[in-house]
Amino acid sequence: MAVFRHFSIFIGFLLFLFLFIPANSYAESGDTYEVGTTILNVREAPASNAKIIGLLSNGDKVVAFQEKYGWIQTYYGGEAAWIAKHHLIRTSSSSEVNNSTNTSDTSVQAATGEITVTARSVNIRSGPGTNYAIIGGTQAGDTYNIVKTSDKWNQINLGNGSTGWIAGWLTNNATAAESDSTAEESSNTVSVSAKPVKQASNQSLTGYNIVLDPGHGGKDPGAIGLGGVYEKDFISSTASKVAQQLRNAGANVILTRAGDYFVSLNERARISNAYNTHAFVSLHYNAFPIISVNGVSTYYSSTSDKQLAREVQSYLASTVSLHNRGIMQGHYRVLRNSHAPSILLELGFITNPNDLSIIQTADYQNKVAQAVTNGLKNYFHN
Repeated sequence: MAVFRHFSIFIGFLLFLFLFIPANSYAESGDTYEVGTTILNVREAPASNAKIIGLLSNGDKVVAFQEKYGWIQTYYGGEAAWIAKHHLIRTSSSSEVNNSTNTSDTSVQAATGEITVTARSVNIRSGPGTNYAIIGGTQAGDTYNIVKTSDKWNQINLGNGSTGWIAGWLTNNATAAESDSTAEESSNTVSVSAKPVKQASNQSLTGYNIVLDPGHGGKDPGAIGLGGVYEKDFISSTASKVAQQLRNAGANVILTRAGDYFVSLNERARISNAYNTHAFVSLHYNAFPIISVNGVSTYYSSTSDKQLAREVQSYLASTVSLHNRGIMQGHYRVLRNSHAPSILLELGFITNPNDLSIIQTADYQNKVAQAVTNGLKNYFHN
């Protein structure tokens, strides 16, 4: 009888857990919501008494990655943040983006050949029209094979087994009349060579010790972007390219981490201070709950490091196609605790569809490496 009573108590306890302890649920990667209230608090934990770390306004769009206790987890300033779900209006999911259709299409025809993008930044859409979902982005000079055409739109092969549509009038396939009516797909239509490129110093970096700090790593993934991508993965591939170009220029490069493992902020600064370091460069990618926020920026802590930030950001702005957010003062621990001139680079937003489509390419990361190398050359020799 005692055994039966204990068994009944155990079963009752399990039922209590099942009925009254809420389980976590996860939003589909890439789900977006719109703020449906005038002002919405962004909190550091999924609770109404958690610390407020930011504010959103009516109409702001956010990307959700996890749902817990009626709260949506997103990213704010590169850190996990939470917002109350009952104030949000779901606008789309990744499956809706991929399956978007339009019943008013004009005839679609098979096509062959290549086209080259001539606008600075062009949306890639799921169908032939501006009412289709944006699934990525491309930039001036990119070349694609055409699969189909529909009216003035071209379906292109994205090279990974998938396709997308871009506006034909923003490519070298445009007629004169189409070029005069660029519409809303690009507000920055320019020739491929129109962006001014800052000339680099011819001096080498021989004799300079550069500490390169790939942010996050190991148990710390950094920000999580659209599709569930990890910031740390983009940083690792970018850091290897930056390190190689710096070495090619003669620099002695010290990495704070050379693989996917965790290194504390204090240890990163200690590594920098252990050498006769001439410059400390920390590499990061950015995230923000409002998916329209984009671009590259460079942070410095001490005013004595402002010129280094200015030189590197100047080359980034003239070398890559992403929006130039400029230099900013940010008192990050790795910058404060490093004795050498120190900067932290935010190389694009992995929560912005256009930025993400560009920053994951080897071409972009090589351009970042070129910009960092040239910026350091100019800093040391001018």
